[in-house]
Amino acid sequence: MNCTTLPLADAVSVIEDNSVVMISGFGGSGTPIELIHALIDRFKASGSPNNLTIINNNAGTGKVGIAAMIKLGMVKKMICSFPRSSDAHAFSEKYLAGEIELELVPQGTLAERIRAAGAGIPAFFTPAGFGTELAEGKTVQEFDGKPCVMEHWLKADVALIKADIADSHGNLTYRLAARNFSPLMCMAAHHTVAQVSQLVNPGGINPEHVVTPGIFVEAVVEVPNPKQEELLIRAGEDYT
Repeated sequence: MNCTTLPLADAVSVIEDNSVVMISGFGGSGTPIELIHALIDRFKASGSPNNLTIINNNAGTGKVGIAAMIKLGMVKKMICSFPRSSDAHAFSEKYLAGEIELELVPQGTLAERIRAAGAGIPAFFTPAGFGTELAEGKTVQEFDGKPCVMEHWLKADVALIKADIADSHGNLTYRLAARNFSPLMCMAAHHTVAQVSQLVNPGGINPEHVVTPGIFVEAVVEVPNPKQEELLIRAGEDYT
């Protein structure tokens, strides 16, 4: 097995300038805050990585996590379903100033584009988005009398995801809804880093409970008491 156990700083060192990075999370649920902040620490120290393309369900909230990355100028493009949230000032300011690109993708299409990359499917057709601006310039074909839009797979150089338990082979389990996009992103990225609450020895996870097999995970970081994005925001945390 090729999975390695690393400290936070080493785990994010694989991300280079201009990388495409998938980050798990549905709002704050399943967001690997410690990995994101380790990446920000590296940027503050060296000015790299920058010009990143980030793939996530949303474009960050408050002044922590992805929002902090955007505010610091690390991100050149967001690919997401919900660029606006209760406190999306970081993204909104950059977008209105023309300093960040946005590729808006319907949520189901976003998940399927990621899944398609992991399954080796270059493109697929979906009725989602037909007749809207999101379909402009895309191939449209009719199936059973219904017009469908062709969408392409969505790959990444690196995926940063949050799981619950991992063994030293990289096999992963997730906690409740924190699972969200993580299993798909692990399969769609060239290199996956999993932040986990608990690391166990091989055999410490019931094989029937494994959601992501270790073959899709290159590195594991143990963070026993991970922070929750919403709590940081309520506390007024500013990681910029």
